[in-house]
Amino acid sequence: MCAESQRSAVIRPDLTDRTALVTGSATGVGRELLYALAERGASTAVHYRTSRDAAEAVADEARERGAPDATAVQGDVADPDDVADLFDRIEADLGTVDVLVNNVGPFAPDHWETISFEQWNTVLQANVNGTYLCCKRALPGMREREWGRIVNVGYASAEKGMVNPKNAPYFIAKQGVLMFTRMLASDTQDDGITVNAVSPYVVENSDEFPEDLPRGRPAGFEDVAQAVLFFLDEDSDYLSGENVEVDGGWLPETV
Repeated sequence: MCAESQRSAVIRPDLTDRTALVTGSATGVGRELLYALAERGASTAVHYRTSRDAAEAVADEARERGAPDATAVQGDVADPDDVADLFDRIEADLGTVDVLVNNVGPFAPDHWETISFEQWNTVLQANVNGTYLCCKRALPGMREREWGRIVNVGYASAEKGMVNPKNAPYFIAKQGVLMFTRMLASDTQDDGITVNAVSPYVVENSDEFPEDLPRGRPAGFEDVAQAVLFFLDEDSDYLSGENVEVDGGWLPETV
């Protein structure tokens, strides 16, 4: 882990009496985002699809870090029935979801002609349909309480319009997530809800690192968490439809 990721957070939104769901939070970036919310007093739902043991361990750790309660919930976010079931379980165990972080985002880092249709479809379904389904299920409760925070995790190239032949469905999906974010922000502007995106470039848990990383390092977990927490703060309630790129100033050569 990079030393920079050990920095103490300076943005401390009070999430006491809030319930937060972070999709794909059994491992990686999602896990660290969930911990950041737990440390700020939110009851937390640890979502997983296959990593049950890891998710239950994260729930235990979330309680240690300050969450009043935490639970592990299983489901495929691209499946409407699974999404309905996992939200039902969260509401029964923790209460209605106030904070939704759509973090699930599988990719297929090969040339688009070599990946299978199943791989292509899985990436699009999980990134785009997963975000859509979770937002749609969370919105009624947020509208009823006239308060909600949705943060969709994108990718830095989406804002720049980059689509690489390698990992093409991921780039396409993240552009769709950004478009959906801005549409939903407009559609909820009178509901007390904000909808924003946080888009990292290369994060510290990546399998490979480019040689020319901005600032000489990948983004730390804390860098990504700071951007998410910024949108959750009460003083950020006028910011909606925005996208923060956590990329160190990266500018791709090919756009």
